[in-house]
Amino acid sequence: MSQVLRVAMAQLNLRVGDIHGNVERIIEAAGRAREQWQADVIVFPELSLCGYPPEDLLFRDSMQLRTEAALERLAREVRDIRLLIGFPWVEGERRYNACALLDDGQQVARYYKQKLPNYQVFDEKRYFDAGDQPCVVEIAGVPVALSICEDIWHAEPMAAARAAGARLMLNLNASPFHLDKQRLREETLATRAREGDMPIVYVNQVGGQDELVFDGGSCVVAASGHVLQRAPAYEEGLFLAELQVDEELVQPQPGACVPLAGEEASVYGALVLGVRDYVRKNGFKGVVLGLSGGIDSALTLAVAVDALGADRVEAVMMPYHYTAQISLEDAEAEARTLGVAYSVLPIAPMVEAFMGTLAPVFAGLARDTTEENLQARCRGTLLMAISNKKGYLVLTTGNKSEVAVGYCTLYGDMAGGFDVLKDVPKTLVFRLCEYRNSLGGEVIPQRVIDRPPSAELAPDQKDEDSLPPYAELDEILRLYVEEDQSADAIIARGFSAENVRRVLRLVDLNEYKRRQAAVGPRITQRGFGRDRRYPITSGWRIGE
Repeated sequence: MSQVLRVAMAQLNLRVGDIHGNVERIIEAAGRAREQWQADVIVFPELSLCGYPPEDLLFRDSMQLRTEAALERLAREVRDIRLLIGFPWVEGERRYNACALLDDGQQVARYYKQKLPNYQVFDEKRYFDAGDQPCVVEIAGVPVALSICEDIWHAEPMAAARAAGARLMLNLNASPFHLDKQRLREETLATRAREGDMPIVYVNQVGGQDELVFDGGSCVVAASGHVLQRAPAYEEGLFLAELQVDEELVQPQPGACVPLAGEEASVYGALVLGVRDYVRKNGFKGVVLGLSGGIDSALTLAVAVDALGADRVEAVMMPYHYTAQISLEDAEAEARTLGVAYSVLPIAPMVEAFMGTLAPVFAGLARDTTEENLQARCRGTLLMAISNKKGYLVLTTGNKSEVAVGYCTLYGDMAGGFDVLKDVPKTLVFRLCEYRNSLGGEVIPQRVIDRPPSAELAPDQKDEDSLPPYAELDEILRLYVEEDQSADAIIARGFSAENVRRVLRLVDLNEYKRRQAAVGPRITQRGFGRDRRYPITSGWRIGE
């Protein structure tokens, strides 16, 4: 007998640690799915009760108590729709990444994640024990397998589910974004669906959590491997998947399939969401940043305005003797175009006061980068003062290329709480500026994009006076930082041995700076933060 199985995909932006708030969101979403669609089941993301990743909150004894109370409340208050939710669960001496199906007040099935990721940004083996059994439960007459995130990246859980009689898999996820991630997900889902000869409903969370950005992209994949439905990236929402059931055949019906975004659009969306959620979830009133007239601060300003609105963004130009007139003009133009609060605070009096105080200590010592860094530190002091007074978060503006080689000043341009471009290479910064301007109106002046980048801390200074051209630098950094290739392997690709060894040495030497740097949204497969952990103190030598 033919029937339609209605599965609501809850692509929600949940908050780590806010179990009460998350339960409220779950109850509200379940009510909408029941009233609007008469859905048979609503599927929530991985660890939806506590948010992902909860990190060492999992070690608190009260986590289990709060989880139990949350499950009891859901069982009491939600009726006439099944809930599939994720949560941490302690059983004896073991802790699991779990999910359960609740049906009219009863927990009718519970599943423990079998494959625990322990690479890149993931360290689940620190927290969880692995399950070892499939879970197949009947939903409206259909034998359905439950699975969680990493399970779908391996063949064994699907094979076990198939052997246990499943004809459909529901997969709960907290899968963070990096470049090309959605394509990789869908290729993997297609492989698993074909191996198991069953469709997969994949539900992913959305939202920013510290340096991670979860991009959503929940989807439905047919047993043939074809994607028949795809939810939007970076947007919360409930999305209905309908599956035609004829005896043992379960066939998803085609639904809205949002096209995959291009690289620049995907990255820009991740940056906007990362900023918005970091500010919102941490309770800042707005943001403030130094607007230099250069390309990095211009892009950061545009992202901030798109994330928060112009009324919650303040820009400050802090000129010194080396600040070019073109920089003053471009910074003011950017601020006016985007409609943000803008002020000009010259730093010459501050720098000169510091230099006067330090003169006896510096007597007989030649001028060097110390004087340049002092300018940056005066600017950092002003921004932090505005932050303290107004309750604004300071956005730093350093890009990945600069952060990698230490082309930034501790307690100067690195002073702040969130670095929007921390994982964005300089060459991608240029492309993102062009992309943002293509959305309507030139919010970043073309001459800002065209002029040679400069820190403007010394007369006629250019970035490429100190660094290789950015196209070369970024590729060397990608090979070393993201692929862990050796100096010899990179040189063998045709790069100058001198440049390679110098760049790699700078990366290693500046680990101490990065440990003190602001967090920022991760958009590559390996950013500076959770997934790259090198010692500060090390006798490792390049090229041996």
